[in-house]
Formats: sequence, C-alpha cells, structure tokens
Amino acid sequence: MNTNKENTSDLNSPLGGPGGHGGPPVILFDGVCNLCNGAVQFVIKRDKQDIFRFASQQSDAGQQLLKANNLPLHDFNSFVLLYQGKTYLQSSAALVAAKLLSGPIKLLYGFIIVPKFIRDGVYKWIARNRYKWFGKKENCWIPTKELKGKFLE
Repeated sequence: MNTNKENTSDLNSPLGGPGGHGGPPVILFDGVCNLCNGAVQFVIKRDKQDIFRFASQQSDAGQQLLKANNLPLHDFNSFVLLYQGKTYLQSSAALVAAKLLSGPIKLLYGFIIVPKFIRDGVYKWIARNRYKWFGKKENCWIPTKELKGKFLE
C-alpha cells in the first residue's frame, strides 16, 4: 500500500522527520524476526550512500512512527518503508528499498510491474511462515557501535 499521507512526526530528530520531506528513507522491521534482521543487514551492506535509517517496530521510535502513519502497533507482518512523505508496505516497501540501494540489486525494482495482489500474496505467504522457516529471537537485535547511528531511538 502506498499512501500519500504526510508524515508529521519529527521524533525530535535531527533527521528532519524520518520518512517525511527532507528526511532519509526509514525502514521499520520486526526486531525479533531472523529473516527481517537479515534483510536489514543486507540493506546496510548495500547502502553505499548511507541514506537508510532503521527502527524495529517494537522500539519506542518504531511505535511512534507506526502510530504517526496510522499503522497497526502490534501486527509486525509487514516491512514498512517511509520515504518522501509516503508509506510503503509489504512487497512495495521491499522493491522501493531495493531501488534505492547501490549495485545490481536495484534491478529487483523491475518486479514492480507484477500486479500488487500477486507480489503481496507471495509476501504474505513468506511473512506467515517466517518464524517457522527462519526462527525468532527472544529480544530485538541490537546493532553494533558502528551501526548504532543508523538506528532511530
């Protein structure tokens, strides 16, 4: 889902309102999901321009951003991308994030031509099975000191 709602939350952040006009793209992810944590690490490795910021959906910052964007506060079944005042969910979020990365991974954005109901159907099937297939942590992943600046608090 792509909404045109303005993100008015600034979280008292120097980022100029994560996901809003002038702010960097922000990825909200399920902090206890091994697949989701792997996806975040995948993005970090390919974010050569250092544009992405991250927050687990369970964190205070994540909860504030979910609330500010009228998204469920306790249903962590969607990867969320806040970018240029828009909220992208599920497959659209993943494809737009891929487009913003460096290298050949950005070619994945070509899958945007696949009808959304098909893309999101596959996405939802993976999301429903992610804990069974990839496991789950007891606590949210804590970034290293080197990566801490990429995460909203």
